[in-house]
Amino acid sequence: MADTSARTLRLLTLLQSHRYWSGEELSTRLGVSARTLRRDVDRLRELGYPVEARRGVDGGYQLAAGAALPPLVIDDEEAVALAVGLQAAADGPVEGIAEASVRALAKVVQVMPTRLRRRVDALRTVTVPGVWRGRDTADDRIDPDTLTATALACRDTERLRFQYGTADGRTGERHTEPHHLVRLGRRWYLVAYDLVRHDWRTFRLDRLTAPAPTGAHFRPRTLPAADAAEFVRAGLNAQSRPHRVEVLIDAPAATVRQRIGHWSDIEEVDEGRCRLLMNAESLDWPAMAVGSLDVDFQIVSPPELAALMAAWGERFVRCTAPNKQAESAP
Repeated sequence: MADTSARTLRLLTLLQSHRYWSGEELSTRLGVSARTLRRDVDRLRELGYPVEARRGVDGGYQLAAGAALPPLVIDDEEAVALAVGLQAAADGPVEGIAEASVRALAKVVQVMPTRLRRRVDALRTVTVPGVWRGRDTADDRIDPDTLTATALACRDTERLRFQYGTADGRTGERHTEPHHLVRLGRRWYLVAYDLVRHDWRTFRLDRLTAPAPTGAHFRPRTLPAADAAEFVRAGLNAQSRPHRVEVLIDAPAATVRQRIGHWSDIEEVDEGRCRLLMNAESLDWPAMAVGSLDVDFQIVSPPELAALMAAWGERFVRCTAPNKQAESAP
């Protein structure tokens, strides 16, 4: 019985990780006969999992949306709470769990009945997330349906069409083979192979609208990078940024790398000092990043950064002077 239960759980995991499996593929993965596979599928159905079967030469199985969620896993109220919680985690600032939250959300939505999806949508509509957003992220918000649809297309290796707006304001349709979602900072990126341009591309999800899975599946291509995150970072670094920042910091490289190394290169100078290198569109972010370290530093370049931070320092001193405080008192 223990082997049977473990195999059934393995079968469920496989069905949740891919949109459609042929019967032969599942039998091979589980190491069982076609007859045993059918019995395991029937056992999942008895537990409430909506498994659909396709007969014929290319027959197989897939997990579909059902009339009710599996009774031995979570009930309706828990399902709604789970979906809303996962969406909040995907939108939130906690490092390391956002991508896992999107993957889990895609699995929950896949088997969620329509009546529960409506409740989740209603909660999302009337809920305002209390997440801090920088001044340059007001237009970077992503529609949760876009996020989920894109994640499902990546998971199912299904070709995806969508409308995409470029930085210069042009909008056009893209036809892609989606590979992976990447979250850097507070932005989401889709790494995909563009079937029209015949090359790999990175797409910002906040500029992507109307994602439409085509139903056509594909064999994944080899990404020209170690992983999707490296591919996105390489593309961003190649973009034109007017400011090349170099700062010597009186702190160990490991400490600085942990604090602000996500968007910069940190090189060790000696045991107690390091060099920060960064390409920036605006000098505001480097100024805030370096200032947040609470250590001494020396600005090597550009001189505009030194002038900006000097102006900030003068303003801070002026605004915190005793006379200034007395003037502002009621």
